[in-house]
Formats: sequence, structure tokens, C-alpha cells
Amino acid sequence: MKKGQRLWTRSELILVINLYCKLPFGRMHKTNPEVILLSVLIQRTPSSVAYKLVNFASLDPSLKARGIQGASNTSKLDRKVWNEFYENWEELSFESEKLRAEIENKSVENTFKLSEESLIVEGITRESLVKTRVNQSFFRSSILASYNNTCCVTGIKKPELLIAGHIKPWSVDRKNRLNPRNGIAINALHDKAFESGLMTITPDYKIKISSSIITDITDDILKNYFLKYDGKEIILPSKFLPDENFLIYHNNECFKK
Repeated sequence: MKKGQRLWTRSELILVINLYCKLPFGRMHKTNPEVILLSVLIQRTPSSVAYKLVNFASLDPSLKARGIQGASNTSKLDRKVWNEFYENWEELSFESEKLRAEIENKSVENTFKLSEESLIVEGITRESLVKTRVNQSFFRSSILASYNNTCCVTGIKKPELLIAGHIKPWSVDRKNRLNPRNGIAINALHDKAFESGLMTITPDYKIKISSSIITDITDDILKNYFLKYDGKEIILPSKFLPDENFLIYHNNECFKK
């Protein structure tokens, strides 16, 4: 370590991973306003934050699988914190958002504009509800960033029309509820078809339409919305490629062949 430099802390690295999840892969550079803002908040240079982002890219298994490499000199703490985050998305996602709110002198409720009225649900504690709402927002931000705000089926680039859909249902796999590799950016219509098992994505990332829709297609509207996508490859994300095991689960357990 050079004279005058200070060691990175676990909290700082968690904040950088939080940003890593929310930035498209091509925007992890020192001139990005989000990188600059985080550097100011943690009193680091934009270059050092950008460099850590690239370090974490080198640890991302979905990027490794595609032959994309980040920086090669990650530290032991980099790897430790990345693994901690990657193995416990539910807890670390929320912890990262709380840390970000704290360094901005805010509460997570204020950061995510959670009103007291919205936090009153019978049978659910306030703390549990805050955590759920914050984590849902984190998941959506991560998925839309990975897909560059683009629907993986149609190519629609309007975030307001997109949903961060789960591949393996939320109710089935608690551990991977917040795992970005268990998500896809998809428009509401095709999300409903995916959720209902009327459409799936194969492990080689191709769209497959249920025979129950294909046999019922009698007009051009349904053909345009479904049949024309059958067999086509989805628009792949820049990071957090869908996990093959989640796709296999959806094909075998959810899809109505």
C-alpha cells in the first residue's frame, strides 16, 4: 500500500457492490456521476471507486462464463465481501441500502419514500415490511441495470413498462429472491405469460411459447405478441446472466408444454 493510502473497509466495499448491482456494465467508469457521488460520500477518488467496480466484475461468475474479465488484482477482503453478498442477497442487499442511507444522513424509509400509511399491513411487522419494500426496489434496480432498461423479449426500452420478473418464483426459493441471476427485465404482458407458464426461456436463452397459446392463435394480434418470438434468443443482460439452474426449474416445473 502506498504512503497516505488507507485500507478499504467492509462497509465501503458493500456500498461499492450496491452500486455495481445498479449500474449497467458499460457505465462503471470514473466520470459517471453515480461513481463520483459515491466517491464523495466515502471520501475516495472516483478512480478508486471505478477500479473497485471493475474488481468486482472480475468476481462475477456470469461475466466469467462469457469470457469478460475485470481487474485481476482483487484483495482478500474484496473476495470475502463479494462472497458474503453473493451468498446472502436478502440480508446484504438490505444492509447495503441502510449503509447508503446512513452516509447520506437519511433513513431507508425516507430514501425509498415509504410513508407511514404504506407501512401498516395487518400481521406484518413494520421492520419486516420496510425490509421487503427496500429489497424489492434493490432487485428491480439491479435487474433493469443489467438489461440496460430493455425488455429481454421485445426490446422495449421504457422502464415504466418493465417488470423485474423472477425466474424461479419468489414463493419457492427464499434464498434467491434477491439474486439478480434469478431475474429478467420483461414487459407486463410477457411477464404474466411467463409467470403463468405460457412462456419460458430455455437454458440456452431461447424463448419458448406454450402449445396452448400456439394452438389458440387465430388472429394477427396474438401472432404478433407471442408466435413471432417463439424460438428467438432473449436480449441478454450485460451482467448477471440468468442462472441455468433457475431456467431449468422454470422449464420443468412452471412451463405448460
